[in-house]
Amino acid sequence: MKKMTLLFLLLSFTVFPQDIKDKVNQALKNCFGNNIQFEIEKVRIEKNIKNDIEKTVGQKFFSEEIYFYKIFENKSIIGFALLDNVYGKSLPITFMVMFDLNGKIICSDIIKYREPYGGAVQSKEWNSQFKGKDAQSEFIVGKDVSSISGATISVNSVTKGIKKLTLLIKWLMK
Repeated sequence: MKKMTLLFLLLSFTVFPQDIKDKVNQALKNCFGNNIQFEIEKVRIEKNIKNDIEKTVGQKFFSEEIYFYKIFENKSIIGFALLDNVYGKSLPITFMVMFDLNGKIICSDIIKYREPYGGAVQSKEWNSQFKGKDAQSEFIVGKDVSSISGATISVNSVTKGIKKLTLLIKWLMK
């Protein structure tokens, strides 16, 4: 299974990189507006920070590195975004979380959903429930995050992924 996932990932990032780039650009504009500029940095997550977050959330990071976006408007920073992956049932789900300057979620978006089932996590309605959440929020499916019938694995995985990024953004904003 891991070989197939690695092959799929390799193909996804070599065959469809423009697709992912276009979806990221659109997600950023949908969240922050059309007059933004941004800088992208691939950040290596410090091992102790990574371990603490993984232990707190109960989910491992997909990689040692993450894409960190700084969003500007008129040369002033107005927010941040993180692009990451989590595993669905067997394939990665690429998602982005966008934050204000205080680390509160402004928007979240599924950039690439590869599973044959559970795609309802891509809906704007489901993603909008994360708006205003931050590192102190609970992120408990069935309590402050809605479940979706037929998408249990994706809902739990993306929810934990978003929680990880709210904890990580605090470290990155320092």
